[in-house]
Amino acid sequence: LIAVGIVIYPIINTIIKSFMDSKTGAFTFSNYVYLFTNKLARAHVWYTFWITCLTVVFAIAISYLLALYLRFAKFIGTLYLLPRFIPGLVAVYAMKIVISDSGLLNRLSLLLPESSFLYDFKPGLLYNAKGIILMNLWFNIPFATMIITAALSGISTSIVESARDVGAGKLRIFFKMILPLSIGDVMIAATFVFMSNISSFTTPYLIGANHPMMLGVYLRKQFSSRNYELAAAISVLIFLFSSVSAVVYIYTNLKEKAWEKN
Repeated sequence: LIAVGIVIYPIINTIIKSFMDSKTGAFTFSNYVYLFTNKLARAHVWYTFWITCLTVVFAIAISYLLALYLRFAKFIGTLYLLPRFIPGLVAVYAMKIVISDSGLLNRLSLLLPESSFLYDFKPGLLYNAKGIILMNLWFNIPFATMIITAALSGISTSIVESARDVGAGKLRIFFKMILPLSIGDVMIAATFVFMSNISSFTTPYLIGANHPMMLGVYLRKQFSSRNYELAAAISVLIFLFSSVSAVVYIYTNLKEKAWEKN
């Protein structure tokens, strides 16, 4: 009953509203047509998808390397989880203080000789896609690393040692044994990273540009302007993007269960 009240009913209501005309209340596809034909709206959709995909690629690549190091070296322990305990709003403002063109990095560069190429260094990482991706990595690398590390920890050390005993090199062991045994959890981590970023609001709102903007910020703008039908259509679009990644997650889990039964 709780799920129906706070999840299912709002979803159904939002889908219905997304097909309503803002003036007459009649059934229409105009809200969706607008999102994919209007130049500004289409730019927001593409910008969101592009940033989310880049975040997934970079986060998973870095997280996998870090997880491999943690699994086989275990030098820094669980220190990588520290960003997970810092509130998002605090982290974004802290990062702004560091990477803004007049922030900590710039002030440190002013201590260098004027002849240095780093003198008066301006990172240029605020109010653009680079800053959003950097902040997304801050939030998502610890989470993805935690999932992948758990997967790698399930791989028996004896398997790796046996492969070494018969002459297998590091690259062969990785591509033939470690990667296939962990790829399912990697896909799960990628799915969660995608879903958490496709609808992100705080980071792009605070350090993103005014145009193009991510869909979470665009949704808030339309809602504040009382364009409720268009805001509903944006919500449904975000939900559809998330559903695609959810299908990948479900498919990965079903394959894993089928493998366990066999």
